[in-house]
Amino acid sequence: MEKDIDQILSDEQNLSNEANEKDFFARVSKFVKKYKRQIINVILFTIAYILIVSFLPQERRFRFEFQKGKPWQHEDLIASFDFPIYKLPEEIQKERDSIEHYIKPYFVYNEDIEKSVIPQFIQDYENEWLNYKKQDSVLRVKDYNYRHSVPRPRKSTFDRYFAQLQEVLHQIYSKGVYDFFDLQRVTTYPEDVSLIVVFRDGIAKTYSVSEVFTLKSAYEYIRKTLDLWAKQDPKHSYVINFFKSINLNQYIKPNLILDERKTELLKQTALSNISETMGFVQAGEKIISKGEVVDLQKYRILMSLKKEYEKSNLLGSKNFLLLGNAIIVFILLISTVLFIYNYKPRILSNIKDVSFFLLLTVLIIGLSSYIISNNVFNIYIFPLAIVPIMVKVFFDERLALFMHLTIVFIIGFYAPNSFEFVILQFVSGYAAIFSLSQLSRRGQLYTSAAGVFLALSILYLGIGLTQEGSLQAINWQYFVYFAINALLLLLAYPLIYGFERLFGFLSDLTLIELSNTNNKLLRELSMKAPGTFHHSLQVANIAEAAANKVNANSLLARVGALYHDIGKLHAPLFFIENQISGYNPHDKLDFKESAQIILKHVTIGVEMARRHKLPKQIIDFIRTHHGTMVIQYFYKMYIKKYPDREDDLKDFTYPGPKPYSKETAIVMMADSLEAASRAIKNINQGKISNLVDSIIDKQMAMGQYENSDLTFQEISILRKFFKDILTRIYHARIEYPK
Repeated sequence: MEKDIDQILSDEQNLSNEANEKDFFARVSKFVKKYKRQIINVILFTIAYILIVSFLPQERRFRFEFQKGKPWQHEDLIASFDFPIYKLPEEIQKERDSIEHYIKPYFVYNEDIEKSVIPQFIQDYENEWLNYKKQDSVLRVKDYNYRHSVPRPRKSTFDRYFAQLQEVLHQIYSKGVYDFFDLQRVTTYPEDVSLIVVFRDGIAKTYSVSEVFTLKSAYEYIRKTLDLWAKQDPKHSYVINFFKSINLNQYIKPNLILDERKTELLKQTALSNISETMGFVQAGEKIISKGEVVDLQKYRILMSLKKEYEKSNLLGSKNFLLLGNAIIVFILLISTVLFIYNYKPRILSNIKDVSFFLLLTVLIIGLSSYIISNNVFNIYIFPLAIVPIMVKVFFDERLALFMHLTIVFIIGFYAPNSFEFVILQFVSGYAAIFSLSQLSRRGQLYTSAAGVFLALSILYLGIGLTQEGSLQAINWQYFVYFAINALLLLLAYPLIYGFERLFGFLSDLTLIELSNTNNKLLRELSMKAPGTFHHSLQVANIAEAAANKVNANSLLARVGALYHDIGKLHAPLFFIENQISGYNPHDKLDFKESAQIILKHVTIGVEMARRHKLPKQIIDFIRTHHGTMVIQYFYKMYIKKYPDREDDLKDFTYPGPKPYSKETAIVMMADSLEAASRAIKNINQGKISNLVDSIIDKQMAMGQYENSDLTFQEISILRKFFKDILTRIYHARIEYPK
């Protein structure tokens, strides 16, 4: 019996545990569903955070900032450990360039070249002599003047000069002939090579390049020798001319053969022998005093101390370095998140927007880290200003600048000359943002690139002058880096297109394309529902101008207005602007049926827009342009007929949602006001003013603007604007006396 009781208690305990377990999972599932978006954001943020921290170099940072030519602003600096004084990178590069400039190429003397050329020269001479003799015989028969002016050729005279010419060739080959273009294979400065090494008869000897011949100088030497002979022996000038007519160039071949392997070995040996250091500092030695000017030697010592300090890793220091990097990155990323939360909270509710920001941040920081760590090229070539351009195109200036600063600050912690880097990159981003008002055509990117180049160049010039004190000492190569940087900014154009497709964003370039009234959907609207089309054009014009008044995206408002009523294509005659001849199909329908047809133009418009692959941002205008307003006319008529059915209000209410941006709210206002103003009879300024106040007040009372970014001040500005614009539009409709 006791066993049965124990078994019962055990079963009850198991059932209780199972129930608790199910209840736990149910609570977890409910929590995940409720906070799904926030959980995904936290996961994305964590992944990006870990990646960025891993990109940062795990090296200690030198805590002192200093500039060459400026006073030391810190306390007296005493060396806490022994360290060598390193040459500056430009000094080492200068030594390397010197080796490149004055390298001694290694040649091997090849005596077989002369042995192969001379027999060919003799054979060709004999053939040329026979041809000359034949031509001379013919001319003597035909040409009287020639016969009496040119002596009869004698073989002995020609042979004598030929023997002398052979001796000249022998002298040239004895000294040696090399191909100048061989030098280009072993040095980037062939014209600066002054000495060469020639290996001959088992002995390597150094010669000046003036002691040997190039192919060109050897040929010129032969020509000058022939000219000298002609001058010394004018009566035998015809013999000299005979040898000049021969292509002597073919008998000059290089007999000094470049040994590339040995030349490269000698060069690498010389390069490896370059010393990176030029002195030593002992622990306890004063490096610099407060207020002392950082001259070249002091700058060299400070840079050496910085190098040794940053590469030395004390026991456990790597963990602290990682922790420090993690704190810095966390603070900067959290600052960006808080800025977005307070300034553009809707971004955090969109997973694609968050993914875009994090992907862009990780990519730029990762690439910058790779470039700096591996010294791929100068960091100023990398166009960091592409970040604010991308963010501005899809969002706005303030967010673009804040994002740019966050990325620049993170990179600045490991970039060379951090202060200078941050200042230059901040100004380049600022120039990129404000030289790019709206990217509606490709040419504007060229303006932005030019603005970035000028900003970087002018600011760098100013920094250089304060550091160096003269134009000569400025590193002008940086201006080349800035020019390449500006050119690479043009990559923003294809990147914008790619990110637009990847994240479903909407750029001004796409908006320009969508605003073309000749595209398929708007053309169909103009053909099947001309009244709606003209109403949409009018709303687009008004909304665009209104958006400019409150610094909203006027182009987005215009395009959204053009498409907001495309759902009316399903039944155009049920909308008053398309009705002609006084015929109204609603006269044959119940009020609720009529309301359903009117309401449907929103949902059908959304379906049509999706079918035609319109961007989500444009579809939002279709969904929100009536918000959750009520079709007042049909509802009032319905209640008048059925007083006891007030609860049917939902059947006369648009599905919404309410507008949740300045642009969608402005289109709602413009749509309602433009449509209502058409119905006013005997229109005047007072009626328009009352109409605008009435409609905007009603929409505000129903909370239609509560999710938008519009402030009360902006609503007041828009209220005044709509009164002015509608008055100007309809003032031409004054009825003149007959």
